[in-house]
Amino acid sequence: MNCFFLLLFFMGQYSGLMSPGTLPVIIEGQQPNLSIDNTGIIRMVYGNQDRIYCITSSDNGLNFSTPALVAELPKMHLGSSRGPQIASSSTRSLVSAIDKNGNIHSYILNHLKGVWTKVANVSDTQGSAVEGLMALASDKNDNFYATWLDIRDGGNNNIYFSSLNSKSQKWSPNTLVYKSPDKHVCECCKPNIVANNGRVVIGFRNWLMGARDIYYAVSTNKGKSFTTAVKSGNGSWQLNACPMDGGSLALNASGKVSAAWRRNGDVYYWTEKQVEQKLAPGRDVSMAQNQNSVYVAWQDSKKIHLMNLNSKQISEIGTGTSPKIYVLDNGKAICLWEDNKVVRFKII
Repeated sequence: MNCFFLLLFFMGQYSGLMSPGTLPVIIEGQQPNLSIDNTGIIRMVYGNQDRIYCITSSDNGLNFSTPALVAELPKMHLGSSRGPQIASSSTRSLVSAIDKNGNIHSYILNHLKGVWTKVANVSDTQGSAVEGLMALASDKNDNFYATWLDIRDGGNNNIYFSSLNSKSQKWSPNTLVYKSPDKHVCECCKPNIVANNGRVVIGFRNWLMGARDIYYAVSTNKGKSFTTAVKSGNGSWQLNACPMDGGSLALNASGKVSAAWRRNGDVYYWTEKQVEQKLAPGRDVSMAQNQNSVYVAWQDSKKIHLMNLNSKQISEIGTGTSPKIYVLDNGKAICLWEDNKVVRFKII
């Protein structure tokens, strides 16, 4: 029986917390990502071969809808941090995905109409996003922001940006945010982007003088311009290879930037004007925060770990890769991950 028919049968009956690493039903898919709109509605997207699906929850993840097909994208990048991205705002949600020809597609959902519609491509240069790595964010006013690895300048990957304002269905002209003096940033590490109160912050793993450290650049005018990129944390990582691990990024209401990432074989957390913290061995790092808590998730030997930095307690919550952590409107957290092409999640 097709797993999506199973989902239709079980989801209507399911309520309550999941036991570690399990679901009430199998969801076949990869690279789950999640957004929470202004009203608290959760939308989870994931890829299954060349198709993008979205499931929705209006009760903080206790129940999810049956999958809605967002789009079918031939030769979609999927796996190893590559896959559909989602961001949600007041009246709209937006999904982006990259095909293997290097073009960034986008699809928009009007929350009242409930139908996904193809809109203009994010990238304005054909074939420039061939690495397939990007991130998406939104503010509270239906503005969307995207960043990605782009090779249009000399065939080397550097950091590009575009935005979609609340009155448009066309992305702004693509702009270069950062080009490494050593010609390229880390070639296969996913960048990150967050937005809050008019600020937009882009984080990425650099390649500079032999070091692959996490950098960030800040915009205070919704992406019209960015500061010179600076390094996160205190230490450095000399590495003549790509770790395929771009870390994670957060921005609080006062504009302070925080980041979590892998250096060598360990997970680190850092916030501006503070000393970095070494948390535990691991990779595939994700973080999320609200006013009261900071959560960091990672995988180590394909075991998913979660730490609440308030308690410093580490929990093992499942098996798999590519964890993503989010804080819900009720103060709880939800962690998503991929386990052998099956989507799993847990509410904490």
